[in-house]
Amino acid sequence: MDLDGELVNRAFPQACLDGYIVVLDLLFCSPWILDHLIKALADWTSGLSRDCPEMGSNAMSIDGDVFAKYSVSRCLPEGMDLNPARMVLAEMMGTFVLMFCVCGIIGTTQITRGQVALLEYASTAGLSVIVLVFALGPISGAHVNPAVTIAFAAFGHFPWSRVPFYVLAQIVGSILATYVGKCVYDIKPELMVTQPLQDCNSAFWVEFIATFIIMFLIASLTYQKSVGHLSGFIVGLSIGLAVLITGPLSGGSLNPARSLGPAIISWNFKDIWVYITAPVIGSLAGALMFHALRIQSRPCTSTDSSTNAGLLGHSIAIRRS
Repeated sequence: MDLDGELVNRAFPQACLDGYIVVLDLLFCSPWILDHLIKALADWTSGLSRDCPEMGSNAMSIDGDVFAKYSVSRCLPEGMDLNPARMVLAEMMGTFVLMFCVCGIIGTTQITRGQVALLEYASTAGLSVIVLVFALGPISGAHVNPAVTIAFAAFGHFPWSRVPFYVLAQIVGSILATYVGKCVYDIKPELMVTQPLQDCNSAFWVEFIATFIIMFLIASLTYQKSVGHLSGFIVGLSIGLAVLITGPLSGGSLNPARSLGPAIISWNFKDIWVYITAPVIGSLAGALMFHALRIQSRPCTSTDSSTNAGLLGHSIAIRRS
């Protein structure tokens, strides 16, 4: 038997290689796990090479590309870009976190028998948005709101082809968070449903005006890249302020996904049109107003990629497929 071949088989037997391929095939649907497994495997094999210098140039070369090809070739189309899947999953997770925080403050209100006031509710919403902007902004743009996604797409800052996936992910995240919050805090999902506290006209207009202001601010922060990391705090503060001024009239939704999740779980769609139409129209109007008023000198953009506008004050490049 060839000595070099024996050393290779001893250091990295074929059975071990097959085992890793099976594991990667089973976990291919989670890009985060796949990436970390590939990196760990690459580090391990490079360590084997250092421990066995006699393997020389005939040693088996193992890197991430080889294992990615094994997994993707069996389960996904060749050359498929997994970045959109990561972005959609990030939006679902972000909306889940946001809605679970809302469920948490409502559950706390029930536990403390109504001692949590509107200020605490608004603070929870604002702080949640700050955390999500910094955590998910570099990944998906941290929209976590169908109205924001639609407004970005309407003005060319987000591809329309991905809008349905973002919106669906946001709604699913809200549904899951509502169900989990119901189970954890042992509260009725009806308590999380947003309904007008006055009349529908007042609720519609206050939701419209609040989302108009928020989207105008977001568009300004996205355009002014010099704002940088302060944008997360600015957006969070604006959300908290908007909840304070809308809460007494509409319950402070500002987000179709936030209202649809509890409505679907409780199957209570009374006046749901207010919380779907007002934020979407308000966001579109806010983005339109900014584009009408902004200085016309546009920053340089690459012609080779579209952009995914986000709440972190900058855009994320998206490779064209």
